[in-house]
Amino acid sequence: MLILIITIILTLIMLFFILPLIIIAHYVFRQQMVRTSKDKWKRGCSATDNEEQVRMYDEGLVWASQYKDKIIEVSIKNEGLNLVGEYFDFGYDKCVIILQGRTESLLYCYYYAEPYKDLGYNILVVDSRAHGLSDGKYNCAGLKEYKDIIEWTKYIKKRFNIKKFLIHGICIGSATGLYAITESGLDCYEGIIADGMYTTFYETFKNHMIDEKRRVHPFIDIMLVIMRIRCGVNIKNKGPIKSIKKLDLPILFLYSLEDKFSLPEKSQLLYDLCPSEKEIVWFEKGAHSHIRINNKEKYDESIKTFVKKIK
Repeated sequence: MLILIITIILTLIMLFFILPLIIIAHYVFRQQMVRTSKDKWKRGCSATDNEEQVRMYDEGLVWASQYKDKIIEVSIKNEGLNLVGEYFDFGYDKCVIILQGRTESLLYCYYYAEPYKDLGYNILVVDSRAHGLSDGKYNCAGLKEYKDIIEWTKYIKKRFNIKKFLIHGICIGSATGLYAITESGLDCYEGIIADGMYTTFYETFKNHMIDEKRRVHPFIDIMLVIMRIRCGVNIKNKGPIKSIKKLDLPILFLYSLEDKFSLPEKSQLLYDLCPSEKEIVWFEKGAHSHIRINNKEKYDESIKTFVKKIK
């Protein structure tokens, strides 16, 4: 009789407490990390209700329109996925790979290209897997996408005879770039510019939920398990906070004091843990991934000064 009562109680707990939590966490996972249709994360401005985001997108399109004759459509296949990008060939023997954040296509990256052209770099922008015109179903927080960047580097190096590469990443793009550099074994990378790099995706996603006044636990922990099962990645125990310790190339950290997702104290921690040549530039204004739109002159000059120093 006692066993039956315990079984009933456990069943009720599962049905009325644990199961609803799992359902909600799975819903959040599908909304945030799964491309459920081709219209999701397609090419275009991802936040048409955000005035700064629209300006960034429009200014990027204007920049790219000046160099239509320099754009070469490129594609690779990696891990069974067809991935596409655009290569701006200005005739240099160096290339910068600009990597956007989650939900963005390669169009977003145009906005960050101007200082690199001035510095003598060709520019590669790509649709990450599950974004834009590229194949894929899951956003894996850079923990699988970095393998694509390694393949892009090899492809561009061989096809266009590029000697050196820089990576400029924004948010998840900076994490992806860091993984690529530290795991590739390639000697063609010069360094990385990291805009808003977080410690782990778990940490920044948690901060997103806090900012949106959503309940954080236990949903995010259940989502952590779902991502390990569905995507094969661990967003809590793997991240820049681990990979930064393996970096042996120069890095420029760009951070805003107003960033609610890559918090200043966590950002400083990443800088402190980095063993390589490093610089950090703080900006007083700018939401996460919106530093340049609020501080364009300082942002671009910081990049130019850093790149000239490491050449």
